[in-house]
Amino acid sequence: MSTQTVLLIDANKLFREGLSRLLLDVPFRVTAEYASVEEAVADPSIQADLVLVDPGEDAGAASRIGALRRQRPEAPLVILTGGLDARRLTQALEAGVSGYLMKDMSADALAQSLRLVMMGEKVFPTHLAELLVSGQMQPQPASEITALRKGLSQRETQILRCLIDGDSNKIIASSLGITEATVKVHLKSLLRKINAVNRTQAAIWAMNNGIGQADAAPAANSDMPAAAVGASA
Repeated sequence: MSTQTVLLIDANKLFREGLSRLLLDVPFRVTAEYASVEEAVADPSIQADLVLVDPGEDAGAASRIGALRRQRPEAPLVILTGGLDARRLTQALEAGVSGYLMKDMSADALAQSLRLVMMGEKVFPTHLAELLVSGQMQPQPASEITALRKGLSQRETQILRCLIDGDSNKIIASSLGITEATVKVHLKSLLRKINAVNRTQAAIWAMNNGIGQADAAPAANSDMPAAAVGASA
């Protein structure tokens, strides 16, 4: 993957500097940074491949994110913040964000999540499952809850269903409309998340946890966020 440019928004200057240096080790480079969403919105000439933002916790955060999203519709917008609750997550979804990630995640998990976003995925934290189970958000089928608890993305869940059928990477790529290289990236990620060493173990895990043909898989390019939960710490 070629280097992707990042517009970084966070009130903490030390955090911005630290994250900028951290991202130098992965294919992302911070080309502009702001202390607030208002500053970024006031500077529409600055564009980037990805917008990474902590919007803050006040009541007006959601509307500001919506304005930022409308101003830069081509760039995926990812929330990187220190807390998670149902209200803030719902507001983020309504604003059309591509991800909602926690600042306590590992550097490797952050890099993997951002790579998935640039592939067109939507990534959300494993904590989302806890909100679903507690009833704070609309519940999902049991097999989806299992996937959420493991931090599996929608695409990874689709690939697990294909593994149950014994599909090769080539067949999976064709059926999901993605490249074989992308299949390999997702496969490596999901094996790590479910502690499987190969695709056979992964298929067995999927069957044991109810992720099978009985669950109608969403369309390959679906953007339904409730099932699109990606890598976290």
